[in-house]
Amino acid sequence: MVVVIDYGMGNLKSVLNAFSRLNADIVISSDPDVVRNAPVIVLPGVGAFGRCMENLEKRGLTAAIKGHIRDGKRYLGICLGMQILFESGDETPGTPGLGIIKGTVPRFTGSMKVPHMGWNSVTLTKDSPMFNGIQTGDYFYFVHSYYCAPSDPGVIATTTDYGDPFVSSVETANIFACQFHPEKSQALGLKLLRNFLDIAADR
Repeated sequence: MVVVIDYGMGNLKSVLNAFSRLNADIVISSDPDVVRNAPVIVLPGVGAFGRCMENLEKRGLTAAIKGHIRDGKRYLGICLGMQILFESGDETPGTPGLGIIKGTVPRFTGSMKVPHMGWNSVTLTKDSPMFNGIQTGDYFYFVHSYYCAPSDPGVIATTTDYGDPFVSSVETANIFACQFHPEKSQALGLKLLRNFLDIAADR
């Protein structure tokens, strides 16, 4: 069973549609007990870092998500669901993230248009079953103004060039999170989600 976390933000419909196409057993929940005990959780998101953390805290979901991950169960974070894994974000100074991955979430600077929106390619930086059937140069869909900057380069799964390279996905232990939107990335996005479900089923 896959629990998609409803915390009052995020494009739940697109995520649900994608998992439904893969015939996944899906539940939407904002119940901390359901999230804490789920075998697999997905945290999608579009919006502000600070508001996301506020909503999670109000619903008692912060501790539930941390407990779930601490127990070694699978976590998939999409867009904002990736960013809040980090310690802090420039979008809301003074508001801590979950702090599960060390690092920050700065805003894009330079001459490139912000937000970064549309299709862009990824460069694979580690060998992972998450990318079975996916290769360097494949395109995914992005919409974001901030990007993740992990302290440990060992967690980086892919990078993407937007003026300069930035981290477009991370993987560590039972966590996979991506800045791009697999649910909006057509066949390759569905392939990534299928890989995630297969990995989760094996554990």
